[in-house]
Amino acid sequence: MSQPSNPLHGWQVDPGSIRTLGTGLQRPECILCEPDGTVWTADARGVMKIAADGQQTLIRQTGIADRALDAQSLVLGGSLPNGIAFNADGDILIANFGTDAIELMTRSGESRTLYREVDGQPLGKTNFVLTDSRGRIWFTVTTREVPWTKSINEKTADGYVGLIDAHGIRIVAEGFVGTNEIRLDANEEWLYVAETNARRISRLRVQPDGSLTDRQVHGPADLGGFPDGFAIDSHGNLWITLVLTERLIALTPEGEVLTLLDDGNPAALAVYEQHYQAGTTTPELMASCKGTLAPMMASIAFGGPDLKTVYLGSLAGTTLPWFRSPVAGLPLSHWRTR
Repeated sequence: MSQPSNPLHGWQVDPGSIRTLGTGLQRPECILCEPDGTVWTADARGVMKIAADGQQTLIRQTGIADRALDAQSLVLGGSLPNGIAFNADGDILIANFGTDAIELMTRSGESRTLYREVDGQPLGKTNFVLTDSRGRIWFTVTTREVPWTKSINEKTADGYVGLIDAHGIRIVAEGFVGTNEIRLDANEEWLYVAETNARRISRLRVQPDGSLTDRQVHGPADLGGFPDGFAIDSHGNLWITLVLTERLIALTPEGEVLTLLDDGNPAALAVYEQHYQAGTTTPELMASCKGTLAPMMASIAFGGPDLKTVYLGSLAGTTLPWFRSPVAGLPLSHWRTR
């Protein structure tokens, strides 16, 4: 039986069609969309809510100290919301890259820390959080290195995936090189993992009890760039942002890589590549690679009533670029249950 044609074959983003949403955002690294058109994004100051009519509301975490944003520095301190997700009640789960904690914030800002430790040890650099249809919370930790930036040059394989469920918190897979975003497929049978510092996507089979097995690399062993955030469409393609490379690619179910958008700086990337291979990268070298569209392109989300509006998040941008896709995104658990 022949496979259905992939709607992304022969398609690329038309730069002239790109529009922007929001103004004055600070480090809009992770994006959540709701069916009514509301868009939420992590912000260095808390979480920004952008209503369907464009009205912005910054929601600060009550009891969590603000931090001054230094866009050029990757050595962070204080609160820095990174990955965000809705729980079953519609409250916001936060993987806080500054406080090294998993936190819960209501939509009005009341916040509390859920976890700072696992197995009696500090969590490390909490990066991303994801909920599934059963209400379980999956999260990633990039590294436990201090400072965390050591892990970039040393390509440290101490990143892990954790799970929070009725039994508490536990590590379910480890040994990743720069664990970043994770996503579940349509049937929640596979968990995909971005290993940023290894430049690859891995996947693991999800067992009923939440354990993960059958780990394998999905697609090329080296994507030629640094996968940060990604989302899955209804065809099974992974839409992946390559941070620093400043490229949006799609990884098909068959493992083929399609370039959808390229905003990279070839000269800066060539220099960075030399330092990446030598293990001598610096924050200044990273900053020199950023593009102009979504500087330090870090995440992607499908939204709009038909899930065909694509938003791009970034580490150094102040707005959310968006465009239309020929294929709908896979709805996240909050889209299906709320």
